[in-house]
Amino acid sequence: MKVETKVAPKAQSEFGKVTAVPLVNRKMTNWDLFATWIGANANNGTWYIGGVIAACGFLTASTTLLVVGLVSYLLLVLAGYMGYKTGVSAMALTRASFGLRGSFIPSAINVIQFIGWAAVNTFIAATSISYLFNTMFGWPLYGQPGGNFGLIVGILIMSVLHLISISLGQRSIQMIERIGIILVVIFVIWESVVVFKMVSLQEIIAWRPPHNLRMSSGVAADTLAAFNLAWVTAASDFSRFTAKKSAATTSSFLGANIGLFWFAFIGLFATIGTAITLNHFDPNNSDPSTVAAKLGLGFLALLVIVLTSTTANAVNLMSAGSALTNIVHRLSLNASLWIVTIVATLVTFIPVYLASFLEVFETFLDGIGMFLGPEIAIFLVDFFWLKHENYQVDELTKVEGSYWYQNGINWTAITSWILGVLVYWGLKQIPLIANTVGATFIAMAITALIYWVGMKLLTASPKSIQE
Repeated sequence: MKVETKVAPKAQSEFGKVTAVPLVNRKMTNWDLFATWIGANANNGTWYIGGVIAACGFLTASTTLLVVGLVSYLLLVLAGYMGYKTGVSAMALTRASFGLRGSFIPSAINVIQFIGWAAVNTFIAATSISYLFNTMFGWPLYGQPGGNFGLIVGILIMSVLHLISISLGQRSIQMIERIGIILVVIFVIWESVVVFKMVSLQEIIAWRPPHNLRMSSGVAADTLAAFNLAWVTAASDFSRFTAKKSAATTSSFLGANIGLFWFAFIGLFATIGTAITLNHFDPNNSDPSTVAAKLGLGFLALLVIVLTSTTANAVNLMSAGSALTNIVHRLSLNASLWIVTIVATLVTFIPVYLASFLEVFETFLDGIGMFLGPEIAIFLVDFFWLKHENYQVDELTKVEGSYWYQNGINWTAITSWILGVLVYWGLKQIPLIANTVGATFIAMAITALIYWVGMKLLTASPKSIQE
């Protein structure tokens, strides 16, 4: 699901997270950012999310996908512009709004979400491995009596592959990532041909999910928003390496949406096509491995899923490890990578013993939307409306500097974030909102207003608590 920037290793090592990348050293082109954001969504997770929202029916799912994708990636454009304007990484920029120490909260959220995405990819790949074991050794499939054994072995195999991939460094990850994207594109085209040989587009459009399994448009909107917003918090990490505004904005927007729509629609088509062919729909079986097996795509298709999950997770784990070092400065990146990989492995076992993968996945996405949405609203309002696109980069590391606030924490931002989380939770309890438009974007708008008003009142008061 996450991809690394296509930046020369020298540039990546030379400029730290809080060091502004000079224009002369920004080598990423429009094509680089366009391709990066296509790659961000050209993966198994995007395919799976398309299969999950199939429970809405094709028309509702496709309409929600288009609207939420466009809105989410407009926010990505704004966040990407911040990186282009300042040359500083995403988590470092949150120091200006949350405070030097307050920025640990966004960093912690990023650690958790990237570990979560690594676990999602690992589970999907382990499911594929269990199918491979069934073909080679006759082991029971996951979901059948005794099927957990093959899945557990698959999780352990994937964890070893993750440790190997992160140990090889960023150059090898970038090379494997490029190969993986090519293979998954070929696989998706192959699957599309198979699906439309079995069912027609008219049948897919006309299909309706069973009433007891139907997903509302509001739930689909929140699910998709959480899936997309994860990228907004990392946009500056990519755009800081381009000297072209159009690359950070237009090219990123087009690439992100093309990748999202392409792969999510494939997941949507494949899941509905499988349901029509088998005359049975189970949203728990929307993962690529199960769909590929039921469509009869065979051994090679499952290997492709394993490979692409490995390449995606190499970057997920790199991102989580990097965010962890921003919180615990004494940890080396290598030690952080081992820690987050082991934690991700443990998290992957949750759906094996506690609940279905779909239930865990939807809970995970709900948590992302609840915590990420308000965070994004705060740092965007701070940069564009309160600071008028003017951050003092050299102050981002200064104790008692412009962004020190009260002992390194902007309590107005923290309070606004907490209220935003509560607003999201409250909106989810209102059926009219939760089942129609969803809570995510409304909660973000309310959080933005709370923070804007709070900061305006703060600056107007000479006896502020943050003085």
